[in-house]
Amino acid sequence: MDLKIAARMTAVIAIGAGLTATLMAMSQRQGPEETPVFRSLDPGGVPENEARRELIRCRDLSAEALKDKACLKVWLESRRRFLKPSQSGQPAAPGAGADQSVKP
Repeated sequence: MDLKIAARMTAVIAIGAGLTATLMAMSQRQGPEETPVFRSLDPGGVPENEARRELIRCRDLSAEALKDKACLKVWLESRRRFLKPSQSGQPAAPGAGADQSVKP
C-alpha cells in the first residue's frame, strides 16, 4: 500500500469520527431543566442571619433572582461588605498600594 493512500485513509477516518462525535453531541438535548446541578442540600452550618438566608434563597431562584428586588438589595449589601476597605489602614493584600517604581 502506498504511503499517500494510507495517510488519506487515516485522515478520512479521523474526520469521519470527528463528525460522528459532533453529530451525537448536537443531537443530545440538554436544556436548563436537564442540566445536572451539583449543590449540597445542606451547605454546612446554619445561616447566621437574615442576609445569609436571603442570599441562599436568591441562589436557589437562579435566573428569576435577577428580577427580584430583595435579591438585588441583598447582593448590593453583600458586595459593599465584601469590598469595604480595611479599617486598620494597612493594605488588604501584600503589595497593594506599594510603590510601583523600580529601585536600584
